[in-house]
Amino acid sequence: MTLVPLSPSPSAASNPRSRLRGRHGVRHWSAAALVALASGLMAPVYGQNALPSSTTRSVNEWLTRMHEASNQRSYIGTLVVSAGSAMSASKIWHVCDGSQQMERVDTLTGAPRTTIRRNKEVITFVPEAKTAFVEKRDSLGMFPELLRTPSNLIPQFYSAREVGVQRVAGHLSDMVEILPKDELRFGYRIWSERQTGLVVKLQTLGEQGAVVEQVAFSELQLDAPVSMDKLHKLMKDTRGYEVYKPTLKKTTAEAEGWRLKEPVPGFAAMSCHTREASGGTGQTSMQWVFSDGLASVSLFVEPFDAQRHVQESSAALGATNSVNRRVGEHWLTVVGEVPAATLRRFAMALERTR
Repeated sequence: MTLVPLSPSPSAASNPRSRLRGRHGVRHWSAAALVALASGLMAPVYGQNALPSSTTRSVNEWLTRMHEASNQRSYIGTLVVSAGSAMSASKIWHVCDGSQQMERVDTLTGAPRTTIRRNKEVITFVPEAKTAFVEKRDSLGMFPELLRTPSNLIPQFYSAREVGVQRVAGHLSDMVEILPKDELRFGYRIWSERQTGLVVKLQTLGEQGAVVEQVAFSELQLDAPVSMDKLHKLMKDTRGYEVYKPTLKKTTAEAEGWRLKEPVPGFAAMSCHTREASGGTGQTSMQWVFSDGLASVSLFVEPFDAQRHVQESSAALGATNSVNRRVGEHWLTVVGEVPAATLRRFAMALERTR
């Protein structure tokens, strides 16, 4: 499950690890150990804390509840991310008034960065470089693609299993596992605050239930007094910053001369954009996004460059995998929070139609 990332520079496609770092510059708000949170919390909880059978929800009911909570609650919290040996952290201010949402995210580890969102409008300030990047995103929330598949096929590929009740960041939370029905996608263990449904902790599960990535609030204040006006003023204040507004053109893969020879089960095309390369070369790169409702996969296609695109390879960072390959006179990089084998199916299915 992913937050909508800022699209990285097309030049990163030649280096899978660069692509992963670029994609997660926003998503991995990051850091700080989760040892205290994780200790003793990994195993399912039963007994007196287990949910009574009368409260059993379907996978769609669980996901709808979580999605609505992320769109309706105001809060302040510190979010920590753990992927392998890497940890990071960020401070979050989130507010909504029923018709619009605003959110500020400040990194607490690594390079300083502030991202502010107002509905689809997003600006990221990079203080060290005195640059600001302005973009538009299709959705907000911890699960931006929830229930967006054309005919809502999520129940065909995932099931829900209620596990118990535990405290996270001082809040009593329901535990539920969203389990895949095939090997093309990861599973998730989710902690949802009992009163509001807000997701307060999430683990991405790989083979045999191994945790490959973890996101959790270490502290969380619900219904916090966050000022939307103040956030809006901060968002508009770009004095002293060089502002970049990438030009994206909405299109279709078919119009750009691409198709998948065969679909990947459960994944539907969500969007397709092209971006003109820097330097006025006239060359463009394409990003084609797929989702199964929970996981997303991006196909980045750009002209082949023998100096940059030296060797086909793959990379992994937490739950995010990447593979690339040459397709005729183009270079393809496939990135997603799915098993590497799933990405390879996308990579091998992509073909040029002209």
